[in-house]
Amino acid sequence: MTNEVELLNSMQSTAALFDELQASSGSELAVQQKLRTRYDAALVRAAIVVQEARTKAEGKLPDAGRLWLTRVGLEQSTAWEVAQHKARRFPADEHVFDLCSGIGVDTAALLSRGSITSVDVDPAMALRCQWNIRTWMECSAVRERGTWEQKTADVLSLNLAEKLVHLDPDRRKGRDRPAKRLEHYHPDLKWMQQLVQTAEGGALKLGPASNFMQKFPQSEIELISQNGECREATVWFGSLAGTKSFRATVLPSGESISADPLDAWCPTTDTLSDYILDPDPAVVRSGLLDTVGEMHSLQRLDKEDEYLTGSAIPRTAFVQGFAIEAVLGNNPRELKRFLRANPGRDYEIKCRHLSVDANKIRKQLPRGDGPIKVLFYARKAGRAAVVVARRTKNGEITE
Repeated sequence: MTNEVELLNSMQSTAALFDELQASSGSELAVQQKLRTRYDAALVRAAIVVQEARTKAEGKLPDAGRLWLTRVGLEQSTAWEVAQHKARRFPADEHVFDLCSGIGVDTAALLSRGSITSVDVDPAMALRCQWNIRTWMECSAVRERGTWEQKTADVLSLNLAEKLVHLDPDRRKGRDRPAKRLEHYHPDLKWMQQLVQTAEGGALKLGPASNFMQKFPQSEIELISQNGECREATVWFGSLAGTKSFRATVLPSGESISADPLDAWCPTTDTLSDYILDPDPAVVRSGLLDTVGEMHSLQRLDKEDEYLTGSAIPRTAFVQGFAIEAVLGNNPRELKRFLRANPGRDYEIKCRHLSVDANKIRKQLPRGDGPIKVLFYARKAGRAAVVVARRTKNGEITE
C-alpha cells in the first residue's frame, strides 16, 4: 500500500488494529513485528503514527482517541480554545472559506457560526478533516449551524473576491521546522497581501514570531496567548479588522485590549516598588506593554526590558505579580549571601534579555526549608540586576 488515502480507508475499516495497538506493550519494533503477522506492514506503520498523534492530542482536542491525525498536522493545528475565540469574531450565519484546513480545528469552530467551505490541497488531509468533523459532531463538540462543504484544491486557484476567509498557511512546506519568514510560507506573503486586498474580510493565522510587522497596512494584528504561551498572530483584515493596529488577547480569561502601541507611554524608574510584574507574552509581542503599564499606573524597570513594577498588583490577566523580597546586583556572591540567610527549597529563574544559564545557577544556590523563590534577571536603569521575589495569587503571597 502506497496511496495515503487508501491507507486511511484501510485503517478506518480495521478498528481491531487500533484495539490491539492500545493493548500492546513493549518496544515499537516488537509491537510492529507482532502486528505484521496479521496486518500489512504499511498499515501497521500508519496506524502507529495515528495512535501516537492521538496520545499527544489527549487533553488538547475533544475525543482525541477517535481522531485522524498526523504529527505535523497536530503541531500546525490551531489550539481548540484559540479556534473558538477566533470563530466568535466572524459574523453568524455567513459563509466562510477555511483555507488550508488541515485536520479541521478551525473548520469545526467556524461551523458553529455558519456555513463553511473548507479547502486543502492534500486529499488525505481533506479526508482527515472530514472524518474529524464527523467525530466532533457525534460527541457534540461541534454544533453545525450551517452547511459544510469539503474541497480538495489548491487555494491559489480559487476566486476569493468579496469572500470571508480564514487562512492557515503551511509553515513547513519543504522544511523540517516551521518557517518564521512569511516569504517562506505557502501561500507566501505576496499572495496573502493580495488576498487582503480582494477578499471581503477575514483572518490570516501567522506564527507569533513571524515577520508580520508593517506587512498588512489597515489591518489589525491580534496576538493570542493561552496559559502563558503566545500561540499565534492573527491578522484581521477587511470587514473584520478593528480600528486599532494591534490587539492582545489572553486565554482562558478572554481579556483583550486593542490599541496603537505609540499612543501610550510607561515611565521607567530606578526604584522598584513592592511588586515586580511579568507581562503576558501576547502583550509583549503586540507592542502593547506601555499601554498596559499606563492603564494600571505601572512603571518599567528599563526601556529595553519588559518587566514592570508597581505598589499593587492590578487585577488583570495581562501581568503576573510577584512580591519583591530583595533587589540585588548581578553578582553571584551577593545573591548567595542573601539566600544563605533566606534560603528557599527551590528556585524559579526568569529572564528575558540577559544571558543566563538557569540550570547552572540553580544548582549553585543554597537550599533550605523556605518557600520557593523566583529570581528575575533583569535590566534596571541600564544595569543588570537580580530581583528575588515570591509568587502571588489574588494579591496574596503563595508558596
